[in-house]
Amino acid sequence: MNINEENIAEATSAIDLSYCRAAIYSVLALGFQPPTAQILSRLLTPASRASLARAATLLYPEHKADLLSGIEALAQAGASDSAALASRYHFLFGHTARGEITPYETEYGNEALFQQPQELGDLMGFYRAFGLAMKADQHERPDHVSCEFEFLMFLALKEAYALEHNDDAMRQETCKAQILFMRDHVGRFLPAFAGQLQRADRCGFYGNLGELCRRFVNAEADRLQVPLGAANLGLRPADDSRIPMACGSGAECAAMPGADMPEGADSV
Repeated sequence: MNINEENIAEATSAIDLSYCRAAIYSVLALGFQPPTAQILSRLLTPASRASLARAATLLYPEHKADLLSGIEALAQAGASDSAALASRYHFLFGHTARGEITPYETEYGNEALFQQPQELGDLMGFYRAFGLAMKADQHERPDHVSCEFEFLMFLALKEAYALEHNDDAMRQETCKAQILFMRDHVGRFLPAFAGQLQRADRCGFYGNLGELCRRFVNAEADRLQVPLGAANLGLRPADDSRIPMACGSGAECAAMPGADMPEGADSV
């Protein structure tokens, strides 16, 4: 094989890995949405499980056993019907930011007086920088774990696009965003969130989903060389009157999943 052929093979491999990463982030994003029959059909079919297992194996062969066992446990725990899972979902996550387990990043930590609005603003800055707009017909906050995983899925797809089109500037920009977003957002609260979820739903679908995302995010943080937040990260006080309501009229936080692409925005 000559040098040009080697470069082509390496590029193809990097593209494949980006698509594999996007596939796993997509599963995690879907898994933390309310469990409709349509979502469960996308998550739990034999074909989707096989694709997920293949992606995990290609990405992290050194963690293959852990990731595959997590995928299988998730599939077994999700064998119940959508109504049963919906009931469990609402029990765990509730109808407000402070259910049994909170899936909202900015509910974690109390390091600064105005931490929550600053972090929400930073999240929106990430989304807007890549031409993403929030869905006006869905009233969800941008710091929901599903939204954050979906953004990482988008970045993986954009990285694949950049590699396919030999756009090194786009690739560097996208890789930098992955590092910063993992460091400052997903990686900051995910260990605490996943740990709480595993304790609250140890043998259930969501406990297994929490374990799978913990394993995958650990591997991704190692790849990106960023530290993860503390597993015992606490919640900010629920009665903290210093912090304004996050959503205002709802326009700012009517959110993904499935971020809209404004006309003229980058797409993949």
